[in-house]
Amino acid sequence: MRRMLLGHELRKYREQRGITREDAGNRIRASASKISRMELGRVGFKLRDIEDLLKMYGVSDRTVIKQFLEVARESNKPGWWKEYGDSLHKWLVRYVGFEEAADHIRIYESQFVPGLLQTEEYAREIISGGVETDLVTEQRIEARLQRQKRLDRDHDMRMWVILDEAAVRRPIGGKARGREIMRGQIRRLIEFCRDYDNITLQIVPFEVGAHAAEAGFTLLRYSEFELADLLYLEQLTDGEIVDRRSVVEAYTKAMTRLSVAAATPDETLEMLEEMLEDLEKE
Repeated sequence: MRRMLLGHELRKYREQRGITREDAGNRIRASASKISRMELGRVGFKLRDIEDLLKMYGVSDRTVIKQFLEVARESNKPGWWKEYGDSLHKWLVRYVGFEEAADHIRIYESQFVPGLLQTEEYAREIISGGVETDLVTEQRIEARLQRQKRLDRDHDMRMWVILDEAAVRRPIGGKARGREIMRGQIRRLIEFCRDYDNITLQIVPFEVGAHAAEAGFTLLRYSEFELADLLYLEQLTDGEIVDRRSVVEAYTKAMTRLSVAAATPDETLEMLEEMLEDLEKE
């Protein structure tokens, strides 16, 4: 994903100067097709090539050049998720790369608390299905917890989560153990509401009835780059990244309608506190 973002910016500067791919290729002793692959993010980047291209494109600001080189260095490194090898589904590996690069993540979930907000106990029950875990399952749980670390280290990333009330009330982990898991999970959601300025959480109450979306989805935004938002849809056996503008716009409008129908962030916090109080009485 970082290669795609970097390639998009290089193409923008090239086109602004009216330079052809052939001329750009000649500058770095390569072909026009190599420039095309670079701009599509399909190949790695040599730092010298980036500096030569930026100079050709008239970019002289050292801060901008430094930023390009830093992104290039990062794009050439394998993502942390590659450590988990075959334990993660290929479609999930692809999505995590897009998620890590996004600076604004918008999520709607109707069934479960989203993976980024799950406690370890909740995640373990969801991923294992309540049965004894094996090595692959443990690695999937570890990878989910690794994804969550970004919430604490990247305070510039903004996240807006809307949950159907059913997703918060649905017990996970059986009758007895499930109450303890849900108490911990709701405490975690309350913590996000109170302590994380970069996370907005809303709940769509049951009383709203039918609303704008039946299934969960995620919208990813890359504000520093002139890229359209991306939509992620996950099914039982696969996941899909969608960039068709008409589809992305339809889900964006649905997210807006959901935010209007949902309880406000303050009301959501009150709902969660009431739910926790009820669970602690049991």
